[in-house]
Amino acid sequence: MGGSGRRAVVLGAGNVGRGFLGQLFSESGYEVAFVDIDRPLLEALNARRGYRLRLVDNAGALELWVGPVRALHAEDKDGVAEAVAGADLMATSAGVRALPSLARMVAAGLARRLAQPDGPPLNIIICENLKDAARRFRDLVTAELPASLHGRLSERVGFVDTVIGRMVPLLTPEQRAADPAFIVAEPYKELPVDRAGFVGEVPAVVGLEACDHFPAYVARKLYIHNGGHAVLAYLGYLRGHVYGYEALEDPAVERLLLAAWREAEAGVAEAYGVPREWLEAHATDLRRRFANRALGDTIIRLARDPLRKLAPEDRLVGAARLAERAGLAPDALAWAIAAAYRFDSLEDLIAAQLQERVATLGLAGALEAVSHIQPGEPLGQRVLDHYARLSRGEWP
Repeated sequence: MGGSGRRAVVLGAGNVGRGFLGQLFSESGYEVAFVDIDRPLLEALNARRGYRLRLVDNAGALELWVGPVRALHAEDKDGVAEAVAGADLMATSAGVRALPSLARMVAAGLARRLAQPDGPPLNIIICENLKDAARRFRDLVTAELPASLHGRLSERVGFVDTVIGRMVPLLTPEQRAADPAFIVAEPYKELPVDRAGFVGEVPAVVGLEACDHFPAYVARKLYIHNGGHAVLAYLGYLRGHVYGYEALEDPAVERLLLAAWREAEAGVAEAYGVPREWLEAHATDLRRRFANRALGDTIIRLARDPLRKLAPEDRLVGAARLAERAGLAPDALAWAIAAAYRFDSLEDLIAAQLQERVATLGLAGALEAVSHIQPGEPLGQRVLDHYARLSRGEWP
């Protein structure tokens, strides 16, 4: 890996930044400048001008060195603005809550860049778990720029949606202490992006796939990938499993996962006009990737934040609604939703909030408040029935 004069700026040097984007950009010939607030991490990156990335699956491990890289603290406003002003490509991977502060950083750099009447385009790939993330970030950046630059912003800066599929596990405290820059990830290496978001030519980046009809890719990620993880997590939790791969090896869980995928595939295919086979192939590949024991992905990590994951349009309830519109009775997804309402891990504060709502409102009231599922409708009846059966230790 190595740079060739092209410069990429990645806002956020965490799991997605180091564990995915840094590799793709470096392999594509970019020098990567990371912006973050973690001083030990930044010091480690600057000391070595690179970092170790370990790709792991059940066949073994591959050790990579990603570089050249450099790192800037987010408080170095002038340094960050200079990096943005001179970048050939950018990406954000700092988390949804950081977007307003990122917008101020980006706007400061773009103000310098756009002050020149001419110049090359800059595309910013928005790697955040947020619907319409590119449009929302564009609006935040626009609000930070003087009105006189808004026209040049539209002409010369692209804000590009993507979906991140690579799985990057949490490191142990011991691993982080030994090497703050070290990161582990699976080998999966595809970065679908929305072709319509680019200004000028789509940059040549390893693994990047510029896609038309991008909402179908977003739905595939949410309802097949994220939805599959949720099914594994909530059913696996009730079965006493610690890791996602253990839940997958449990025939009772795997059977419901495969059935939930069939329901979600039918719903997505009907709603987005894509071939069912395309979704089935993706689910088959996910089945293989979910079995990756080397990642050590925990049930708790996959299940955390159940209030968000039980929202009306999110991975489980949203998939069930699409399946209903396609004429199916989403029974397997109803089992997963019921299991999610029983997720009570003490390791997750949001799980405690969910259980408080169930205790206060009753399950029927919580279903209506959290998931907008009416207890008398078919989906509500299924969830109520399956919840009661799970409470008695019964499985389909």
